[in-house]
Amino acid sequence: MYARMLEGNLKLEKKPEFLTKVRQEILPILKRHTGFVDIIGLENETKPEKFCILSLWHTKNDAERYEREAFPKVNEIVKPFLTMPMVVNTFMVETTISEHVIAAVAA
Repeated sequence: MYARMLEGNLKLEKKPEFLTKVRQEILPILKRHTGFVDIIGLENETKPEKFCILSLWHTKNDAERYEREAFPKVNEIVKPFLTMPMVVNTFMVETTISEHVIAAVAA
């Protein structure tokens, strides 16, 4: 399994609209891509403007295809809500540590 982590800073007054865009526009884009598993949104308790969205993919190739084919559109959708560009990092999911997560995703 492979993960893409997007981190950024929101304009706080636009947070509700941002979350709506993620649910109504970005999630459907993700779901159309082969290898997409799920997304996890994280909120920072002490810095409410900070966010992290983790997308999970079956393979690195799936995530890279999404990056090339769809992420530019996704990036344009979220730009109006951000105070600076998002930071994108990629990771292999360590399956020996996260066996319960892998099992839940597989179910």
